Amino acid sequence: MRFFNTEGPNVAEDHYCLPPLERWDLDEILTLINQKKYFLLHAPRQTGKTTCLLALADYLNREGRYRAVYANIESAQAARERVEVGMAAVVQAIANSARWLLQDEDAQTVARQALQEQANLIGLEAFLSQWCAQSPLPVVLMLDEVDALIGDTLISLLRQLRAGYPKRPSYFPQTVILCGVRDLQDYRIHSSMEQAAITGGSAFNIKAESLRLGDFNAEEVTALLQQHTAATGQVFTPEALEAVWTLTQGQPWLVNALAYESCFRMREGRDRSQPITVKRIEQAKENLILRRVTHLDQLADKLREARVRRVIEPMLAGTVMQETLEEDRQYLMDLGLLRREGNGGLVIANPIYREVLPRALASGPQDSLPQITPTWLNPDGSLNPDQLLTAFLQFWRQHGQPLLGSALYHEIAPHLVLMAFLHRVVNGGGTLEREYAIGRGRMDLCLRYGAMTLGIELKVWRNGEPDPLTESLEQLDGYLAGLSLTSGWLVIFDRRSGQPPIRERTSSSEKLSPQERRITVVRA
Repeated sequence: MRFFNTEGPNVAEDHYCLPPLERWDLDEILTLINQKKYFLLHAPRQTGKTTCLLALADYLNREGRYRAVYANIESAQAARERVEVGMAAVVQAIANSARWLLQDEDAQTVARQALQEQANLIGLEAFLSQWCAQSPLPVVLMLDEVDALIGDTLISLLRQLRAGYPKRPSYFPQTVILCGVRDLQDYRIHSSMEQAAITGGSAFNIKAESLRLGDFNAEEVTALLQQHTAATGQVFTPEALEAVWTLTQGQPWLVNALAYESCFRMREGRDRSQPITVKRIEQAKENLILRRVTHLDQLADKLREARVRRVIEPMLAGTVMQETLEEDRQYLMDLGLLRREGNGGLVIANPIYREVLPRALASGPQDSLPQITPTWLNPDGSLNPDQLLTAFLQFWRQHGQPLLGSALYHEIAPHLVLMAFLHRVVNGGGTLEREYAIGRGRMDLCLRYGAMTLGIELKVWRNGEPDPLTESLEQLDGYLAGLSLTSGWLVIFDRRSGQPPIRERTSSSEKLSPQERRITVVRA
């Protein structure tokens, strides 16, 4: 029985999958190959790059005009700056793949000879020259995980490919496809022998194109999920199909992960007579986030990088990105963390990532929280908002100041500490949803616990700014209207210099919004 795949390339006999060669413009690829071009394919991790390259190699080999070899050269990353070790790993990976895909036993012999004669320093160029000279057909070489290589090893790879380029196709591959997460201009290489940073473009200026493998569109998401229905009879409700698209925005790993979780991992999903509902999809999403599956954990780990922080921190704070570089923003798009909307604005790529990022950042404060008695619950287990307010004010006065230092992002430390507290509130019994965007100047939270829904707006009062109360009440009206609520919280974090300690300045009061909603204003 086939299933939704979340590990490694797809195998049609085992996995539900879309036809790989239909995910990109095959005519464009074939034209580049026929014109003897060298080019790049890049996309975020776990979007199907390897599956597409293997399918292309199979197509070319069956067509019979070329000999196509796919090779993953990530093993050369361990060599770091040791060029000889790195080049030996690259050559061996290609020779092993030639044996696997083409049953070419001679590639191993050529590889050993080239590495011995050239002492590995230019062993790749020598190997490819000798191997292609013996090939009965022009060679198409696909190198995966190229941007995993480091420093001089990566420089050597790119420059040896450039050096052999004029000898194609008789004595060098007709086409080389370099594949990785990032585009070539983001290969910023610091060589131990060259102090200045070298870009991939300067080391590999023979690149003709840089192609990006896109996510699924809504129709492709539905087509993939309905393969399961066709195979098992288990249907996805229309609302569930829409939820998968909305939550993932077509990110291939997320689509497969939600579907696998809801159809195979969750016990109730294994009953094929029961439809997959939107409730089950929402639970599957929560399971993936709470389990910190590898894909999401890897993205969260990127938050520690300075270039990621420069972009993500102002997005979470709702402020304007003033000091970010174009290459930093492009890096986050290449990672798949961000995407551009139709109007050109940057947003988090999908709602699941939008949920994961602040949760990951709040994990430090959350782990630092003291034991908190849930005084906010009524005897019947329902949430009491008045008692919740009392508990938060007490918590903030006592623990707010020291916990601010546990937050990774200083500019939004109060937001993260408050979210850590609210995660304790909803733990096991509710959800906490977040909305944030560049330039909005705020973060909105929606706490749902049983029948209770609480809308919260977070604002920061910084030096040189007026009191944000009036503006915030107007903004909160719009947010609460969208939630069909007649009341909510406005939390203003006063981060101006020279203020009294948190214990002394934290207070609450009630205000009416312009549309006469009852707003609890917390000044913290």
